[in-house]
Amino acid sequence: MEVLHRIRKGIDAVLSTACILLFALMVVVGTYQIVTRFVFNAPSTVSEELLTYSFAWMALLSAAYIFGKRDHMRMGFMADKLTGTKRKILEIAIEVLILVFAASVLIYGGFTIMNLTMTQKTASLGVMMGVIYTVVPLSGILIFVYGILNIIDLCVGDTPEHKSEEMQED
Repeated sequence: MEVLHRIRKGIDAVLSTACILLFALMVVVGTYQIVTRFVFNAPSTVSEELLTYSFAWMALLSAAYIFGKRDHMRMGFMADKLTGTKRKILEIAIEVLILVFAASVLIYGGFTIMNLTMTQKTASLGVMMGVIYTVVPLSGILIFVYGILNIIDLCVGDTPEHKSEEMQED
């Protein structure tokens, strides 16, 4: 179990650092774009494109990070009414549905779109679109790994909710 926690912490550290760096890049590039557009009256198309793609990367990587933390948005009206084994089964079923989505849409679909666009280049940056789309299967793989780790935690009873319930009972 300790190995799985170290794997999760390692992925968390890499993802949170990547999201922080992408956000910092977006702030710098956005500031550059504003200065060139309004001060020098010469808008930069490179910065516009870089902002668009870095935002997409940050959104998908942040989504994977949130799934790993099990802080994603959900409709809890049904799950919150359940307790014990029924709740655990529902939460595992939800994680399995997330695994199916990650595997079929993000991983398979992401690799498909990535391969289809490897011959196209972005307008301003001149980068292959397939490289830009690598974030889709990457985030899918990360969500899949997190889903497996979440299911293991749920089966073992090693979730933040379970720990807080134990602390309240003591």
